[in-house]
Amino acid sequence: MAVKLIAMDIDGTLLDSRGVVSEDNARTIDEAESRGIEIVIVTGRRFDFARPVLDALRCDFHVIVNNGALIKSKDGRTHMRHLLPSGTARQVLDATREFRPAAAVVFDSDRERQVVMEQIDWEDPFRGGYFRRNRDYLAEVSPLTECLGGADPIQVMFTGQCRPMRAAMKSLENLPIAIEYTLSLTEYLSRDFSILDVLERGVTKGAALADWARRRGIPRERVMAIGDNWNDRDMLEFAGLPVVMGNSIAELKSLGWAVTLSNDQSGVAEAIRTYALNGNS
Repeated sequence: MAVKLIAMDIDGTLLDSRGVVSEDNARTIDEAESRGIEIVIVTGRRFDFARPVLDALRCDFHVIVNNGALIKSKDGRTHMRHLLPSGTARQVLDATREFRPAAAVVFDSDRERQVVMEQIDWEDPFRGGYFRRNRDYLAEVSPLTECLGGADPIQVMFTGQCRPMRAAMKSLENLPIAIEYTLSLTEYLSRDFSILDVLERGVTKGAALADWARRRGIPRERVMAIGDNWNDRDMLEFAGLPVVMGNSIAELKSLGWAVTLSNDQSGVAEAIRTYALNGNS
């Protein structure tokens, strides 16, 4: 069946290792959209952190951000939102005190206090670059649980080296309240860097993509998804045509799905040409 919707991840997928959208990727996405294929960008990033990437694409599209918690238009209008109850977020933070330096609470706010941490180390070797690039969106609150007195957050997020983040994930999986939330892990082994998100129960990239496809009247058999990491797996499982990046984690490559070129070889463009445009002439 002809592809009617293409969903793609950002980091490690749409972006090359320099953090750039190649002209080949941008041009091929434009062509797909011009042929009537709907484009959906699906990312773990916040909308404002994703905006520079979104602005590099010329066509119209929708974007699923925060690993499935929000669906927005390219211009920032919100179509769907699933927030983590503040009481659940508080219990998560109380139960993971040993990981508190790695924790942040993320809110759906316009600009200020989108990401709240207990203490920000601007020179952190792993996270300092992110902190400095997002300075206007960050705030410090101590103790961190004090930021939960108002609106529900989007998520609690832990960032750091892979081993401690795996330990944090195991700890959260074993809590009595684990049925109240969903965990989403993203790992960059070559950089020894990992992101662990705690989201409202049932929130994933795949669930959000399935919801959006239903709204648009597009059957899953006509959905193509492209990804490279753990948090892309359920999105790939939902899609009738899952495509894994050449630079993907080994576990995704082992599942028997189609594999395209790497992100440094414009693998997104190659996948779209091979599996979508040939069927949508």
